[in-house]
Amino acid sequence: MGASGWSYFVTYRPDVQEALDDLRARVFADGDYWWVRGEIGTPASDYPNRPQTLDELYDDEWVRESGTHSILDMFHVVAEGEEPDYGTVQPVTAEEAQRCAGTEVLTREHVKAIDGLAERRWFGRCAVLHDITGQPEEIYFWGWSGD
Repeated sequence: MGASGWSYFVTYRPDVQEALDDLRARVFADGDYWWVRGEIGTPASDYPNRPQTLDELYDDEWVRESGTHSILDMFHVVAEGEEPDYGTVQPVTAEEAQRCAGTEVLTREHVKAIDGLAERRWFGRCAVLHDITGQPEEIYFWGWSGD
């Protein structure tokens, strides 16, 4: 099947890990992911027999190998200085923002400029997006996962 790209915008909160955890919970509850036991292109929400908990979902070896082609495949936001690893989300650094978008204060208008920073499969990125006054407004999560 190959990897799938995914992206999400969530309301800003200072704790990016908490934002990731809440996003994952929402995507799982909505069934807005691919379930390996279903047909390609059909969301998990179409299957009433899909797993009822994240633990149950990831108890399935096929899910662990093929993924969900969604944010559910990401588990941890890496801290500054921590090396990104499989299933992690790395925040955009000030240097990357400056290099890609010409500013450290990113907005939705800069999303296209930073999208290329998610270049590896099974890794995600995130960026705090600001409103026109420069205040944090959203967190943008994006990446590639699934096989």
